[in-house]
Amino acid sequence: MTHDSLHRTPLSLLGLGAMGTALARAWLAAGHPVTVWNRTPARAEALAADGAVVADTAAQAVAANTLVVVCLLDDRSVGEVLDGTDLAGRDLVNLTTGTPAEARERAERSRRSGARYLDGGIMAVPPMIGVPESGAHVFYSGSRELLDRHGPTLGVVAGTTYVGADPGFAALHDVALLSAMYGMFAGIAHAFALIRKEDIDPVGFAPLLADWLVAMAPSVHDTAERLRSGDYTKDVVSTLAMQVAGTPTFLRTAEEQGVSTELLSPYFALMRRRLDGGGGAEDHTGVVDLLAR
Repeated sequence: MTHDSLHRTPLSLLGLGAMGTALARAWLAAGHPVTVWNRTPARAEALAADGAVVADTAAQAVAANTLVVVCLLDDRSVGEVLDGTDLAGRDLVNLTTGTPAEARERAERSRRSGARYLDGGIMAVPPMIGVPESGAHVFYSGSRELLDRHGPTLGVVAGTTYVGADPGFAALHDVALLSAMYGMFAGIAHAFALIRKEDIDPVGFAPLLADWLVAMAPSVHDTAERLRSGDYTKDVVSTLAMQVAGTPTFLRTAEEQGVSTELLSPYFALMRRRLDGGGGAEDHTGVVDLLAR
């Protein structure tokens, strides 16, 4: 143990998949004493050369340090791994991807076990971990006191963003942002499919598409303001009625290009429902209410 590591918070890490391994290496590189455990021992042993202490069991790893970080496949795995461990007095930080309901239940189980709980949603891929300029960050929810206490340690691997005392909020923020990402991917896939069979270079088309998506991104602020105010018609330039009237062109174009409309049709159907319900003077904000019911 180096002199520097004596001044760093020791922690235990359960789970050494791609993300868990990246977390362990970042903490070790920063001088933190790290005890690791993994179901497949070879992955844990690979970190021993970097200075990690390898625990034989999950219970042994939990007992080694007050700060215990879990990064496993899913909530079921977390339950299986923590079952039989003594969590009393431990600060449990769960970085396993799960649902808001799972996080809330995990927080309650931790409380009953005598542990303090913090849930995290990692907004990064493994190569971004421990690289300050990468933009990696983690949403945290649950015990603010726990985040304040371990913020410097958790901040080694990625930026920290606290989103509320409700333990489910980190997972909710994580999934909400990723859902928007997949919606964007769907639009990108449809756009490229339209030009796929034409003499149009996708590499040349890409900057046009990227710039257009960037130009449209600020609309999220308009939607947020309208949701807050409840006024979906203020300062609307292109009304829902105008846009629904134009949707047949998108569908015919796809048909002409031999492209499936399965990515566009569900959203167009929601737009039509909102229009039929009297939302013609609005923008798209009312679709949120259709989805949330």
